[in-house]
Amino acid sequence: MAFLSQLDQSILFWMQDTLRTPFLNGFFLSLTTLGDGGLLWIACSGLMLFFKRWRRIGIAALVAMFLAFVSGEIILKNLVARPRPFIEIDALIPLLPMQQGFSFPSGHTASSFAAAFVYVRGAPARWAKISFPILAVLMGISRLYVGVHYPSDVLAGAILGLFWSLVVWQLFLMIQQRRKEEHLKEE
Repeated sequence: MAFLSQLDQSILFWMQDTLRTPFLNGFFLSLTTLGDGGLLWIACSGLMLFFKRWRRIGIAALVAMFLAFVSGEIILKNLVARPRPFIEIDALIPLLPMQQGFSFPSGHTASSFAAAFVYVRGAPARWAKISFPILAVLMGISRLYVGVHYPSDVLAGAILGLFWSLVVWQLFLMIQQRRKEEHLKEE
């Protein structure tokens, strides 16, 4: 566990001391703010509800995000109760005002991966299969860059989001298959 803690801190210090620039500060602060409360992903999924071709993808993403929220923000964060890195590491300078709540797992990352990988599974467009995962990864990086999560928090959030995207997508496929079978029986 000491090795993981040291690795987490080393990565955060490397980002703070090597990567931070005014341009990247603005970019990552804007991106991480768009992820507050899953806002970016909820807006994308909500917009999908208006288009029949994308509707089930939007619904599946909202369900996956909800399950990631409940399991991550309500259950895991309170069970693990890991303080934010800027609380434990004096030399770490967060770029955001002090964040409330615990650090593990990253909710921004969990919601990003939950939505993005539902989009990947269901999106008919090639651009969606590339751009949404990149955006989810950048969201996770933004949480490290601004100094409010450890890398292991972000990794756990990514795994949690991927898990729920897979579970929800499989459930949606099962429901779709069942409806097709029922429709065939009616004919």
